[in-house]
Amino acid sequence: MTTDRGAGLPSHEPRNDTVRHPLFARYYARFAPALDVRAGIGAHRAELTAGLSGRVVEVGAGSGLNFPHYPAGVREVVAVEPEPRLRRAAADAAREAPVPVSVVPGTAEELPADDGEFDAAVVSLVLCSVRDPERALAELRRVLRPGGGLRFYEHVRAEGAAGFLLQRALDRTVWPRLFGGCHTGRDTVAAIGAAGFAEVSHRRLRVPERGAPTPVSAHVLGRARRP
Repeated sequence: MTTDRGAGLPSHEPRNDTVRHPLFARYYARFAPALDVRAGIGAHRAELTAGLSGRVVEVGAGSGLNFPHYPAGVREVVAVEPEPRLRRAAADAAREAPVPVSVVPGTAEELPADDGEFDAAVVSLVLCSVRDPERALAELRRVLRPGGGLRFYEHVRAEGAAGFLLQRALDRTVWPRLFGGCHTGRDTVAAIGAAGFAEVSHRRLRVPERGAPTPVSAHVLGRARRP
């Protein structure tokens, strides 16, 4: 079930809630579901959301691929998505979700939510593409209640020197232009700790598990908590 809340947003309303990547959005909405199956990402989404409860904010919801995985203990998901085409796809996906999902416009750097409003926050393959990761993480911390949990599933900086050098070259040239602002080599786990989150834990994954690696094969799946 879904509502697309264009009006009646909380008082902390974003000044700019639109990010337009029409070509990438069309590509992502069409091909990401197949990648969830072939690359095993769907299983990681299920692990990401397992055990959540209460009110959850999902930042950068994309086309709503996490929605089927939310457990029954979740009272509501507020799904924030700035890209109009992806937001429409998310609204369609929310109608089939097993828990109530509200799809709203907004950016990670200025979330349309009040302080301490949520029990948990979810970010999934989004911190790679936000314009200001530090500000986005500060916003995630702001909207979580004290003790609230952050769940994250992101591709990150490669461990080997050769892989990181390739990522750095791509991030400075073509990759963000082709893939909706995505950066291949961000050190997201370190950024989460630097943003003041506690009890940061994660495990590294290779996606896909087999076959030739890509510049975005290094993934992390983890949790943290607002103190």
